[in-house]
Amino acid sequence: MKKRSVVAVIFSLLLVTVLAACGKQGSQTSGSGKYAADQVLNLSYSSTLDSIDVSKSSGFGTTGNIFESLYRLGKNGTVTPGLASKTSVSKDGLTYKFTIRDAKWSDGSAITAQDFVYSWQRAVTPKTKSQYAYLFSGVKNADDIVAGKKDPKTLGVRAEGKHTFIVTLSTPIKYFKKLMTYPLFGPVSETAVKKWGSKYATKAQYMLYSGPFKLVGWTGTNNSWQFVKNNHYWDKKAVKLTKINYTVNESTTTTLNLFQDKKLDLTQLSSEQVKNLKHNADYKTYPYSITQFLSYNFNASNSDVKKALNNQNIRRAISLAINRKQLVTKVIGDDSSTAKGLVAKDLADNPKTGQDFADQAYLKNTVDYNPTLAKKLWAKGLKETGLKKLTLRLVSSNEEPNKPVSQYYKGQLEKELSGLTVDLSNIPASVMSQRRESGDFDLYLGMWGADFNDPISYLQIFQKNSGYNFGKYSSAKYDALVDKASKQDANNADARWQDMIEAEQVLMKDQAIAPVYQTVYSFLVNPKVKGIIHNTAGTQWNYKYTYIAK
Repeated sequence: MKKRSVVAVIFSLLLVTVLAACGKQGSQTSGSGKYAADQVLNLSYSSTLDSIDVSKSSGFGTTGNIFESLYRLGKNGTVTPGLASKTSVSKDGLTYKFTIRDAKWSDGSAITAQDFVYSWQRAVTPKTKSQYAYLFSGVKNADDIVAGKKDPKTLGVRAEGKHTFIVTLSTPIKYFKKLMTYPLFGPVSETAVKKWGSKYATKAQYMLYSGPFKLVGWTGTNNSWQFVKNNHYWDKKAVKLTKINYTVNESTTTTLNLFQDKKLDLTQLSSEQVKNLKHNADYKTYPYSITQFLSYNFNASNSDVKKALNNQNIRRAISLAINRKQLVTKVIGDDSSTAKGLVAKDLADNPKTGQDFADQAYLKNTVDYNPTLAKKLWAKGLKETGLKKLTLRLVSSNEEPNKPVSQYYKGQLEKELSGLTVDLSNIPASVMSQRRESGDFDLYLGMWGADFNDPISYLQIFQKNSGYNFGKYSSAKYDALVDKASKQDANNADARWQDMIEAEQVLMKDQAIAPVYQTVYSFLVNPKVKGIIHNTAGTQWNYKYTYIAK
């Protein structure tokens, strides 16, 4: 996910809001400029696409370019017009009325309010198995539907005619507008789903697109595809690119060579490449609100491993044995920074004092390097569990920089914690995803990028019933605090903030995970590429206004 970098803004939605129509959007193209004759952008992707079904996707970093929601995420995290031409909000913040503009699917058929109703009901239906279903929490009856307690048709959504989509919330949601930029909340054509049946979303041609581009050339497993300009898109005049070519390349050596041969317009750099190219004129960094962490499997299949990882002292020892500063400076080598907790730094500020959330929530000896205390806790944990030695399987994808990072963990943990052996598995991202979701790991290299600029975006994923709680962490106290912030205190900014601070501190005291570092990605970028909108959270890459200059 990416990407997963998401910066800090919290939106208040107590007043009636009217979005500007498409006429003002052209200004985001950085002026008229002089355009090259060939408006084609060439990009690399680190792995194959996992899904183009917005209800089932595991990430939305680039999919906002082919699927559009009620709003779009613009420059600096601003909310800009999408498929909603106008929005009104009730004074109590519980009812939203969206006017759906006269927009069309990529096949020319009309996008209607009913497409939104169908999409939202489909996403919360348990059999859909949407990993992001938790984001609907706060919409009337969503939680009960996700839990299988109510019928999806009871969800607080309805259509009035073809152009009015109405959402009823059970509690005000401070970040609701920002949330509505996610393709997950966009429309899905029931006609298309029924027409293609089991083929739906398995190949590019078995999908309808609502965004500036449409996907072509994707067969479900291949390593190249294209985003082609969608001529049925409502704001097509603002789109200058005719095509975006994607090729899968796992090696940054390969992508750097392609960039130097002018066959790629952007290339992400490895840690070693950053050291050599940091002063290159084409060098550019893209920060993300992404926290990289070491995740424990509380329900591990091996009885000794399960016993060990359910011991708080052993988990604390593992965290305190990691020299995060050394990892960032010596192994990763870019502008990434050490983590203070799960929630990324510079994501959100205290509404009263302005203090950064990560600074306020930080607890000493939870994410620090303290080998003396680590050894003491490790010995205590082994004694409590009756173990003399322990072997842990550490799983990670083979994407940059996971291999050297996992090798660092192995060396560091085995050096500091006597009797520990770490077995490494660096595997393709798709295989890694399957193993993670099936619980086939002891430890894995996890990461989370905020979906929107609010701490709750991080905190929700470790609730007991979250689709992303792969390690099966469970704490009634933690769940209650997150629920309180989302529901009871949703309209009280100070109380809600304190709920989230306490939840983060419960997570860190329990050592549910071991946060390690916060990501900044380094690239070389073709200077002729203009107008890329990148955000640190949510749908990070927006190519709607991108163009190639002469």
